[in-house]
Amino acid sequence: MIDEAKLSAVLSEFARTLITDFPIQGIVDHLVERIVEVLPVTSAGVTLISEGSAPEYLAASSDAAFRYERLQSEIGEGPCLAAFESGEAVSIPDLRLDGQFPRFAAAAREAGLAAVFTFPLRHTHGRLGALDLYRDETGELDAQDLEAAQTLADVAAAYVLNARAREDALTASDQFHHHSLHDSLTGLPNRRLLQERIEHAARRSERSRADVALLFVDIDRFKSVNDTYGHHVGDQLLLAIADRFSHLIRSGDTLARLSGDEFVFLCEDLHNTADVEMLAQRIEGVFASPLALDDGLEIAVTASVGVAISGPGESVSTTLLVRADAAMYQVKRLGGGAHRVVGVNDPISDGSEAVFEHDLRRAVETESFEIHYQPIVRSADGRITGVEALLRWTHPERGLVPTPAVIAVAELTGMIDAIGAWVLERSCRDRARWLAAYPDHPLDLAVNVSPHQLAGSEFVATVAQVLDSTGMDPAALILEVTETIFIDESGRAMAALTEIARSGVRLALDDFGTGYSSLAYLRRMPIHIVKIDQAFIGDIDRLPSGSAIASAVTNLAHALGLSVVAEGVETQRQHDGVEAIGCDAAQGYLYARPMPADGIDALLGGLPH
Repeated sequence: MIDEAKLSAVLSEFARTLITDFPIQGIVDHLVERIVEVLPVTSAGVTLISEGSAPEYLAASSDAAFRYERLQSEIGEGPCLAAFESGEAVSIPDLRLDGQFPRFAAAAREAGLAAVFTFPLRHTHGRLGALDLYRDETGELDAQDLEAAQTLADVAAAYVLNARAREDALTASDQFHHHSLHDSLTGLPNRRLLQERIEHAARRSERSRADVALLFVDIDRFKSVNDTYGHHVGDQLLLAIADRFSHLIRSGDTLARLSGDEFVFLCEDLHNTADVEMLAQRIEGVFASPLALDDGLEIAVTASVGVAISGPGESVSTTLLVRADAAMYQVKRLGGGAHRVVGVNDPISDGSEAVFEHDLRRAVETESFEIHYQPIVRSADGRITGVEALLRWTHPERGLVPTPAVIAVAELTGMIDAIGAWVLERSCRDRARWLAAYPDHPLDLAVNVSPHQLAGSEFVATVAQVLDSTGMDPAALILEVTETIFIDESGRAMAALTEIARSGVRLALDDFGTGYSSLAYLRRMPIHIVKIDQAFIGDIDRLPSGSAIASAVTNLAHALGLSVVAEGVETQRQHDGVEAIGCDAAQGYLYARPMPADGIDALLGGLPH
């Protein structure tokens, strides 16, 4: 007869472990030992079974129990396999009388086993394996013992499921973190990881007083390769270039791919600037011969290289990246295929940095920007539910300037508040106009917000003023922020978000999982929407890990009461993937490219009322 007090103690003990981080192996080992103390059996074992795989012997209370567990698998019959397949307990109080498993019974009796009782590890959608109870003497287990044993089997199943889910979530989080910091094509560090490495280099430089150099590499006329051969050949070329570049870096240096055909070398602990000159020459040497691609195709290209060096003790920051980019641009204007080196205080001959800053400031004064809008659709039916506002600036000489470059310079020069306020007000006015013209199709409006804006003392007041002056419904406005707000030690950004959320404005977290412990912070954030970056959506129809990561993020967000938007959906298969994992909304080229405001007018005008 079972000791009910002992059983109650065991159940309470294991209920508490369900919310801990104890490893599966350790806790199930302990469980089988406690079962032997509670029930009238000699030993116990737990085996996990899945279709198409060999049984996994998870735990055994003794060497004998382990032998009995393996015996069933080796022979291919036994109560463990039967309980798993049928979902029903199997009792054999006397193996001498058993005719159901004759080969197992004979071998088990020879090994010293007299009786066996097996209980399926049940869960909502099936079974995980079985709990086996062994006796070296014949005899029945009474009804209370059998009931207790099945309860303990259910406890084991619940713990295994919980621990697996925890491990899967941790694995997905680790994979998400890795993917968020690395380029999906080449596997090299991306812009976010480069930023972290630059910050690390700055701290080391302060201590060592050694130089730091940054080499910005842009492939000349890369667009013509894509136009001539197609993007798949362009991708092959980038992979071949990345492979050659990877053989040039020293241990401790960083090679990153920023975007498109842009690569960056970050070199730390330099004691001889001549080493940088040599590296620039070796980069040029990479392109001295054509690059061999698939199907015997060879492509000859060149590169423009801009090099910026900080002097000993000089401050190292993203300004180094801006200067290297400016030096590279000068090389490209002179025809490319060469390099240029500038020190942190060296003037660039044509003053392009100063000119760029002057032109941007002039654009702020004259409001010479545009906003393009990318539709956001409901995943289930493709209905347009909102738009994301995207800043565009066309420089009179350079043409369309990449938005990250505009934001970087605006943040360095303090122009970001004025630009951000202009984007917010203009997009709110466009949304008001659309609502007046197409009242049957109200749209949410998503606007990106820089961490520098959030930390500013006037940001909350600016949002309130724009809402008031444009008549914007706060519930229809979504402010998108990135995880960099987590490292704002002053707390101003978080305080601003909290106050804005109280006004009814919704907040979206972009680039979820990119390195600032969002899994830990998310429950404490006033966030309503999580956006899954294109880097993960691009893998959703190609790699099992892509789907697993996106699914894990979606499930976590939904568990916290948040909605999920998938970014960068470009194919029907990717759409099917994000719909299958439960993403609430999506945006990307499959649905529409970013377009001027009048493009949204045309889109809404064509929708049924």
